[in-house]
Amino acid sequence: MDFTFSEEQQAAAEAARAVFSGVSPDGVPSPVLSRGPVAEDFDRALWRRLAAADLLSLTAGTRHGGAGLGPVALCLVLREAGQVLARVPLLEAGATALALTTHGGEPGARILPALGRGELVVTVASNGRTGHDAAELSVAARPAAGKGGGRVLDGVQTAVPWAPSADLIVVPACDADGRTVLGLVPRDHSGVALERQVSTNGERYAEVRLDAVRLDGTQIVDAEGAWPRLRALLTAGTCALALGVGTAVCRMTSAYTSKREQFGFPLATFQAVAVQAADRYVDLRAMEATLWQAAWRLETGAGGALPADADLAVAKVWASEGVRRAVQTAQHLHGGFGADTGYALHRYHAWAKQLELSLGPAAAHEEALGDLLAAHAPEG
Repeated sequence: MDFTFSEEQQAAAEAARAVFSGVSPDGVPSPVLSRGPVAEDFDRALWRRLAAADLLSLTAGTRHGGAGLGPVALCLVLREAGQVLARVPLLEAGATALALTTHGGEPGARILPALGRGELVVTVASNGRTGHDAAELSVAARPAAGKGGGRVLDGVQTAVPWAPSADLIVVPACDADGRTVLGLVPRDHSGVALERQVSTNGERYAEVRLDAVRLDGTQIVDAEGAWPRLRALLTAGTCALALGVGTAVCRMTSAYTSKREQFGFPLATFQAVAVQAADRYVDLRAMEATLWQAAWRLETGAGGALPADADLAVAKVWASEGVRRAVQTAQHLHGGFGADTGYALHRYHAWAKQLELSLGPAAAHEEALGDLLAAHAPEG
């Protein structure tokens, strides 16, 4: 497979690198030093810089003022974000813009320009009621009285990222026919209640309760495949963030073990240290290869022996396991210094654990992959 990126994709990554060069992981609020959330809001200054660099409109269609780029470009940008622990809802914004461009119809067209300008902050309720069940089954959608294609939503979604700061929450909901629609729910809408939750990396999340939330037809996306597309993009983007975190952690470990000496020699020259570093390098390359395979299939719609969901499952297994092993090895090779709250490694550890479990841990995706293999096993 050719993993060469197009000029437009490389330009997006370079633009993101330039914006994120001003972000210091040492300045990211530490969850260890906070009893509650690390901050009351995400990094609005960074958000404005991303908007000014047209990175928030990257995946919106050209007819909506965007660049019209796809999942690969989004993942390239998110990889850069993961390396600096960027505290912005970039994953949710980019995935939503891309999904609404292709499946959003008129409701999507209504919000995409403002989303691309950074004037509208969007998040996605993707964890269901408990974090272990399907998100679309946690909210029921029933027809609203009168004409216009509206719905009334009832249910609960847990661990919704950035929800207290978002203007709009994209909520998957299941109707009586078993079809999934997306509700574009304003955070301050009547019937919406948020209960504060704190993520592993210390960010403000929320349990979102919907009690007879009435949405009109301009707030409902009912196109077939809209939710699977959005969920797939969120999964790929989470893998990209994990790759960024793992890359930065391995770079930190390499720099530290090259300078830190024991018995008159750098730690990096010891065979036991070199073997562990080599194992993590293999993990990173596997995370990278499986991510680009999945993102490429999402972008091109290319067929295969198994659906694209299988590639996403493989990518998430590697992302979850790989980023966990990367931070564990980093902590081990840093010794006690890795736990120093004045050093960024413990922040990366918290973010790695958050990403490892987001949208399901490795075991959940291994189970999904097994189901796909069984469903597509050749006859005879």
